[in-house]
Order: sequence, then C-alpha cells, then structure tokens
Amino acid sequence: MNKEDKKEVQVESVSVDDAPVVDVPQQDPEIEKLTAQLAEMNDKYLRLAAELENTRRRAAIDAESRARTRSMSVAEKILPVMDAVDVALKHTPDDAGIQSMARALESAFAQIGITKIESVGESLNPMFHNAIQVVDGGDAKSNTIVEEMQTGYMFGDTVLRTAMVVVAK
Repeated sequence: MNKEDKKEVQVESVSVDDAPVVDVPQQDPEIEKLTAQLAEMNDKYLRLAAELENTRRRAAIDAESRARTRSMSVAEKILPVMDAVDVALKHTPDDAGIQSMARALESAFAQIGITKIESVGESLNPMFHNAIQVVDGGDAKSNTIVEEMQTGYMFGDTVLRTAMVVVAK
C-alpha cells in the first residue's frame, strides 16, 4: 500500500447537549388502562391454558393407572386357574387337552404382559419369593431355591404374587 492510497478520516466529537430534543408525547390514560387490561387478560389466558394442559395430563395418567389396576385385578383372579392347570399337568403330563389349555393360558398371559417369576436355582429374593420352608440343600448353595411350591407372577414391573419356595440352608 502506498501512502497515497491511505486517506485520513476525521471524526467530529458530538456532545449530548448538541443532540436534538425529541418530544415524547404523553400516552393517553385510556391507552395505558387498556394496555394493562390486555396484559392482565393475556396472563390469565396463559395460566388457564397451562392449567388445562396439566389437567389433561393428570387425567391421562389417572386413566392409565385405573386401566392398569383393573388389568391387575383380573389377572389376579385368573392366577388360580393357571395354578389348577399346572397341577393337572404335573399329575397327567401326557394329556393333550391339559397341555393345550396350559399353552393357551401362557399365551394369553404373555399377550397381557404377565410373566412367571423364575425361582428354582435362583438366590432367594424377598421381593419375588416367599420362603415357606428351609431344608438341607445337599450340594445347593445356602439361600438357593431348591423347589417351587407355587409359581409367582409379575405384571410388567409389578409383582402380582410372590412365588412360594423351599430354600436350602
């Protein structure tokens, strides 16, 4: 760059006293009143909209909870039927009719979301198992379930019924 290419810029200083005075018109009191009312109504609207959304959300949660409670109630009433089928299978394991009924019930349980609680060979967990007897386990580790007297069931992540089990010493 040459010295000839450079241009000098001069900046004038300006003081606030030199600034032009702008006359701000006074707002009409009626406009101020209406603006305040509008702000108040807008605030009420937003609060009501939020309250309505919360009510909808709570209603959906309550409906889901009631449906789940009803489903669990029905499932608890069906458990004795499954127990009877299991006992019948133990007594006559070759009966095709009982096997078919057991498969149908297990399929229905799976569709509903009911699962069996695994017990034999597992460590005792009071959340899922109810120890009704303690026996000498032989080669089984202490606190290991060696026999299941009654099957336990889960509905999703909720225990419908704990399994009644026999535990090794």
